[in-house]
Amino acid sequence: MSPVALVTGSGAPRIGNIVVRDLASRGYAVVVHANRSLDKARQTVEELTTAGQVAIALAADVSQEGEVKQLFARTLAEFGRIDVLVNTSAIWEGKKLEETTADDVRRHFEINAIGTFLCCQQAGMQMVKQEGGGVIINVGDWAIARPYPDYAAYFPSKGAIPAMTRSFAVELAARNPRIRVNAILPGPVMLPENMTAEERERTINATLLRRAGQPENMASAVRFLIENDFITGVCLPVDGGRSVAGGAD
Repeated sequence: MSPVALVTGSGAPRIGNIVVRDLASRGYAVVVHANRSLDKARQTVEELTTAGQVAIALAADVSQEGEVKQLFARTLAEFGRIDVLVNTSAIWEGKKLEETTADDVRRHFEINAIGTFLCCQQAGMQMVKQEGGGVIINVGDWAIARPYPDYAAYFPSKGAIPAMTRSFAVELAARNPRIRVNAILPGPVMLPENMTAEERERTINATLLRRAGQPENMASAVRFLIENDFITGVCLPVDGGRSVAGGAD
């Protein structure tokens, strides 16, 4: 039986979509999750199934506990197990500090932090029942260590990811030592299309490697954390050395 992977936020053409396609190409039955990008998730599924791969598209708002429970119930009804969860669902909205409201902060926490928590919880409770356990990989952000301006609601929500990752690694391994929980902390990967040439050059030059990352770098990091069975509770920067480079963007 094929291993089963659920990748949240994998409908839109961002990191999650590259990850879910990569896992499908390596023999995983995959759940392509989306919220507002369900049409794109279905398109991805159509492309994967045409290529002979096993995939379904499911929708859920990860900030809503009931919808998350239903997401995992439908996954289990379809495949009977879940071996890998990759949490890429997130929002990233800039706003001046003076204009940031409590609702802005709540929204970021509800999706980026609570959404990740709920998915880890639901996947973890299923993995506890499985003899082989499972693997959970969260996606954080290298820049929580060196935040930049105008994202005061975003960075605290992503700052919760490393602590959450370590907590779930402890909690779930205590219930089934074959469950591992790790995180990747991306750097400049898939830079926003609305960045100016000057902003792009500044961002790239702030890395030690003097180049932007590719989404395939994230996919290979996910594979590494799935395959190395002696790593858990780790937050792996995949940032071209940006987190140690020093200086401002």
